[in-house]
Amino acid sequence: MTERKPNLRSVRELTPTLQFRTIHGYRRAFRVAGSGPAILLIHGIGDNSTTWSTVQTKLAQRFTVIAPDLLGHGRSDKPRADYSVAAYANGMRDLLSVLDIDSVTVVGHSLGGGVAMQFAYQFPQLVNRLILVGAGGVTKDVNLALRVAAMPMGSEALALLRLPLVLPTLQAVGRCSGALLGSTRAGRDIHEALRILSDLPEPTASSAFARTLRAVVDWRGQVVTMLDRCYLTQSVPVQLIWGSHDSVIPVSHADMAHAAMPGSQLEIFEGSGHFPFHDDPDRFVEVVERFIDSTDPAVYDQDYLRELLRAGISETSISGSVGTRVAVLDAMGADERSAT
Repeated sequence: MTERKPNLRSVRELTPTLQFRTIHGYRRAFRVAGSGPAILLIHGIGDNSTTWSTVQTKLAQRFTVIAPDLLGHGRSDKPRADYSVAAYANGMRDLLSVLDIDSVTVVGHSLGGGVAMQFAYQFPQLVNRLILVGAGGVTKDVNLALRVAAMPMGSEALALLRLPLVLPTLQAVGRCSGALLGSTRAGRDIHEALRILSDLPEPTASSAFARTLRAVVDWRGQVVTMLDRCYLTQSVPVQLIWGSHDSVIPVSHADMAHAAMPGSQLEIFEGSGHFPFHDDPDRFVEVVERFIDSTDPAVYDQDYLRELLRAGISETSISGSVGTRVAVLDAMGADERSAT
């Protein structure tokens, strides 16, 4: 049997291309590939759109896949600006508008998960589905290193990375630690932390990192949490993906988010760390495609959202014991069923 030669046009279409748009005076970088229904991939703090290279080309076989560099990250501008989660959500709205995209399935990793959740909260009419991957902002707990970096002098210590031999020494120590710790919870994510750290010596990058981190984390943990608004996702299909060995955002956050988001689906990648789409990209693509194929896009219903807001639910009710969370959510669901 003669092997077919690949269609060169298709190969070009599936290869992400780096593009730029200037919005509000700042240059925004993004990588786009494919055609079809749109997927928006939002990376985490200190990272950039290339983090999705393990999965973007495969997803582009069926979808238009847009992976932006958040403002202050990657090839996007790094001004002295607003780096809050809400501002990032606004930036995603503006980019999609410039690209003439009316609705998307939003995939957010780490900080990008918090941005994705905020995007769904601010612009529900634009969201078809929501996929949260090791997402920040579920509750206050977070890796100790991020708490220290968010302290007054912690992020300024990033300037030391610009001194000769400091970054290479840290990288060497990190590689040794990663080899010693192997597949343990901490060992899984060390090489990814080193990858992100290598971009931070550049002054504007380290400044943007510090501003972003302080907008969402302080010494007590995450400042912005989504539990008080999770119930609003009842009108949106939600998929949660987590690594069992995530040392940045513990897998317990996945269980809490799953309990707080009625109808959500949960997929745990056993043995994976904070980047399950790096550890097992084929499975990640399979989970995303299966989720999209098995769910209908959300239909924006302002009256329904208004009723959800009136019913409300408090974060303290959700963040208690699992049993309490389930009972509260069940009661809320019963109230809504009786109301309809």
